[in-house]
Amino acid sequence: MANNTMRAVQKPSAAPGAKLITAPIPQPKRDEVLIRVRASTICGTDLHIYKWDPWAQSRFKAPMIFGHELAGDVVEVGSDVTMVKVGDFVSAETHIVCGYCYQCRTGAAHICRNVEIIGVDRPGCFAEYIAVPAVNVWRNDPNMPPALAAAQEPFGNAVHTALATNLSTRNVLVTGCGPIGLFAVGIAHAAGAKQIFATDINPKRLEMARTMGATHALDSRDDVVHHVLAATEGEGVDVLLEMSGHPSAIDQGFRSLRYGGFASLLGLPPNGLPDFDLANHVVFKGATVYGVSGRKMFETWYQTQALVAGNKVDLRPIITHHLPLEEFETAFELMLRGEAAKVALYPHGLDGAW
Repeated sequence: MANNTMRAVQKPSAAPGAKLITAPIPQPKRDEVLIRVRASTICGTDLHIYKWDPWAQSRFKAPMIFGHELAGDVVEVGSDVTMVKVGDFVSAETHIVCGYCYQCRTGAAHICRNVEIIGVDRPGCFAEYIAVPAVNVWRNDPNMPPALAAAQEPFGNAVHTALATNLSTRNVLVTGCGPIGLFAVGIAHAAGAKQIFATDINPKRLEMARTMGATHALDSRDDVVHHVLAATEGEGVDVLLEMSGHPSAIDQGFRSLRYGGFASLLGLPPNGLPDFDLANHVVFKGATVYGVSGRKMFETWYQTQALVAGNKVDLRPIITHHLPLEEFETAFELMLRGEAAKVALYPHGLDGAW
């Protein structure tokens, strides 16, 4: 911090790619803390920004540092901060909420109408330092590996999705075995699901799903519905956890759902679902459908802590690569090629990697 500058990964312009830059170290406001980032993990949102796809073009304003999954040490606190101290090892809830809209005032801050997201609406954590509101800080066990601590943020999305209903002794289908889908498989296993069906087209991810506890890892190009019905005496699964956002996987998931089943939806269809059979998939089935946005603040974080710090779900198999910050291009390409599940970047070297 001697020269008040830091290295960071920035989206420099409205085009694909990113750039390693030197930027000023942010100065925390009265209600903020400055965090020295030990590890950041790459999310699907970051891939959208890196590729500069239509979603990123409609939402992200370049130039800006991006990234939002982080863990690090508090090195400075604002004058109004009392609940966090220098030296705390922390992660961050990345949704910065207004506190006064209807949703915030009725216990649903995770769907705040005026939300700002770290690394999307304000500078992110692919950097040596980041300033965040103290109220968004989550204190960790100081012995937790930093990549695990950073991955609690996306893991929380899976926790919110999976624990929206009871999974114990029930048949569960997870469509899409990206990192959050794989997390959901592990949560269903920890929750005591009877059978866990996981679908994807990537053989490596299906093998990882087995590692996380899937009893049936299925290529989604095969007849998944037939397999599910055969394994459930013709009833279908009790719970659908939809993580892919792919129209065919969503259709497959609802066709595999039993009458009266529960569907928890996190995946985002890129172009909507013009051919979705609402009548047969939802209405006539009497299905309950729950839409998931982020993590409940902060109920999900307590559940996450119980599962991760309590060693109920091991995230290590999903964090497949550990790289220094300057190798961010390699990290993104590994993920884009489907060769990595979750990649951790280390701004200050790999000493904290396992």
